[in-house]
Amino acid sequence: MKRYLPILWLSLLTLCGSVQASTAIDELLAALQNIEQLQGRFRQLQYAESDVLLVESSGTFRLLRPGYFSWEITSPDSQLIVASPEYIWHHDRDLETATRRPVDDSAQMSPLQVLGGDETALREKFTVVRAGPGGFVLTPVSPDVGFQQLTLQLEDGQISSMAILDDLNQRVVIKFTLSPNAAGLSSADFAFTPPDGVDLFYYDQ
Repeated sequence: MKRYLPILWLSLLTLCGSVQASTAIDELLAALQNIEQLQGRFRQLQYAESDVLLVESSGTFRLLRPGYFSWEITSPDSQLIVASPEYIWHHDRDLETATRRPVDDSAQMSPLQVLGGDETALREKFTVVRAGPGGFVLTPVSPDVGFQQLTLQLEDGQISSMAILDDLNQRVVIKFTLSPNAAGLSSADFAFTPPDGVDLFYYDQ
């Protein structure tokens, strides 16, 4: 009889882990559900595997759930990423290029899509554990999502920071400063028309 005890304990530990993970993702979804729209400024720090600071950038962002976000880097260069439920545009103003990709059901999913995404995608593509008060760590269940780990930190029901460990073992830390006038966003605020004269690249044709 005793030889079955390790198997029993392993089964119980697995069950407990599943319950905890389910609770954590439910709590995260409940927290995100209360965030319909956000806008403000961000400061982004990218570190090498040795924790040496590689790049520091800043800019503005907008988020409208589900499925809409814009991310505009204003320093040190000038880039704009705009997403709708159908497409993601990347406009590099310095290189004068604009790239359009479809938002499909592939495994790859950007951290900003996690914030603006739907419940089904989060449940299917990530395991979630708590990391202290207001903290959630998301780990992709598939290796081709585009990053190894994503940590979200919420304060007073709002997103305060995000940390990403990418596939090259580089770490990106993003700190948000929210605008007090975040209400009033609509899908029209995320429309993008490529400027005249830029080189266009379409990856959905």
